[in-house]
Amino acid sequence: MNILILGATGFIGSAVAARLLEDGHVITGLGRNPDRARLRQPDIRWISANLAKMTVAADWTSVLEGQQIVVNSAGALQDGLFDDLAATQKSAMIALQAAARMAGVKLIVQISARTDGAGRDQPFLATKRAADLALAASGIPYVILRPALVLGRNAHGGTALLRSLATFPLFLPLIHADSPVETVAVEDVAAAVSVAISGTLPSGSDIELATEERHTLASLVKLHRAWLGLPDAPVISIPPDLARPVTWLADMAGHVGWRSPLRSTAMTVMSEGISIDRAPPSGLTTLSAAATLSANPSGVQDLWFARLYLLKPLVIAGLSAFWLLSGLIPLLALGKTSAHFLPFMPEAAATTLTLATCLIDAALGTAVLVRPLAKRALLGMLAVSVAYLTGASLLEPALWLDPLGVLVKVLPSILLTLTALATLDER
Repeated sequence: MNILILGATGFIGSAVAARLLEDGHVITGLGRNPDRARLRQPDIRWISANLAKMTVAADWTSVLEGQQIVVNSAGALQDGLFDDLAATQKSAMIALQAAARMAGVKLIVQISARTDGAGRDQPFLATKRAADLALAASGIPYVILRPALVLGRNAHGGTALLRSLATFPLFLPLIHADSPVETVAVEDVAAAVSVAISGTLPSGSDIELATEERHTLASLVKLHRAWLGLPDAPVISIPPDLARPVTWLADMAGHVGWRSPLRSTAMTVMSEGISIDRAPPSGLTTLSAAATLSANPSGVQDLWFARLYLLKPLVIAGLSAFWLLSGLIPLLALGKTSAHFLPFMPEAAATTLTLATCLIDAALGTAVLVRPLAKRALLGMLAVSVAYLTGASLLEPALWLDPLGVLVKVLPSILLTLTALATLDER
């Protein structure tokens, strides 16, 4: 069958696409930035599109042409620079349903979430619930799947956070450590989609997917710690009030394009935990968290990723502070700073050059905080650092021997910038 997968570049969507390809279907994947996915999965026909801008039925006409089934695995956690939940998870889905009805689509498989627990009124769950209700009333054959916390070989979002928390040295700092957390393997979600497409599940099925195994957040983090090959460590419960500054910073980061799993929506949902009310129907198997992890033994790359995951925002913030301060502090004593250039140029030129370099430093320190500009800012930092070192080495090589290490200190900054570039990708 011809199958359109929304969010096919994502954690769940890419696994679903791989499974349906194995089943022999013809797959079209839709995502905002499918360039790398096109290289990784060349057997899929890729369409680049932003769901937030596909909010009327006419936007879907060409996309749905020739498609028999639609699988929706797209979604976002919270509004932000890149994400408009009302448009993406509600308006676009209702428009899709209208267009699918006119195009004669045979089935829509919606990968949703449990929407009646803590945070039910948060935009993430409210928009999911609105789309689910609209689908149920649309007259189109449908299956809704509601997975618990999804675990997989690739780490993203909540799974990545679990791995990172598991690598803390000495102790494990957790908020809502005793909250129940049920899991499901990403392969089992993909298998459930396959079963739905085969017709085994009747239209109108609304299925919660989770293993029967019960965990708390603490026990699940400890399980990941063992999987990573690290010795056991005690859990330190952090009161939610003490974590609010981190949540606030994560929310602010979301407004400039950084999608952190520590945002307020995730914390609200975790306050009650992630659990299901009913077991999946017979024919849908689910691996336990332990079996899911043991089926994919960890390697050193997993340990590196887990340790770097929460360091990444600190690296970005540290570079931002370094460059902002480098640009702003000299302005407090502009005459003294520009005096370094006086042996080589007139006073007016020295002042102008000092102002220019300060503004460049401050601009780079600001730009790196904005996700769409981060890569260009990091490359700019490298270029400016090399220019500074080259110019200073030619004009005043004695600075290399300065007791304060004026030039030597630039070298660790370059290495930190290269580290930021190496870890910048999110998918």
